[in-house]
Amino acid sequence: MKAALFLAVSLLLSAVSAAAADKAPTKNQYYAAIAYHAESNSVGWATDRRTAREAKVEALRQCGHEKCEVVASITRGCGALARQGKKIAVQKGATGDEAKAKALKRCGPGCEIVAWTCTR
Repeated sequence: MKAALFLAVSLLLSAVSAAAADKAPTKNQYYAAIAYHAESNSVGWATDRRTAREAKVEALRQCGHEKCEVVASITRGCGALARQGKKIAVQKGATGDEAKAKALKRCGPGCEIVAWTCTR
C-alpha cells in the first residue's frame, strides 16, 4: 500500500514538474508584438522583450490610442502588418522578409507594410 502511494505521488510530482518546465521561459527566448487601431491608423510594436506581456504592453504604449489592440504576438520569428484603407493582414514568418511578403500577399494589391518586428 505504501509503495503504491509513493508511486502515485512520485508520478504526480513528475507530471507537475514537467508541466512547469514547459511554461517556464527559456533563457534566450524573446517576445515581440504589434498593436493597431484602424480608425486612427495608429500602430506600435515591441521587440525582444522578456515576456509576452511586456511585449504587448510596449506595443500598446507605442500605438498611443486607447483603443489599440494587439494584432500579433511573436516568439522566435517575425511578424508583419500590411494595410490598405481598413483592410489589414497580419502574418508571421521566420524572417522579416518572409513575414512582410506573406502579409502583402494576404492583404492584396495596393497594400503596404505599416509595421514589422522580429525577435532575436
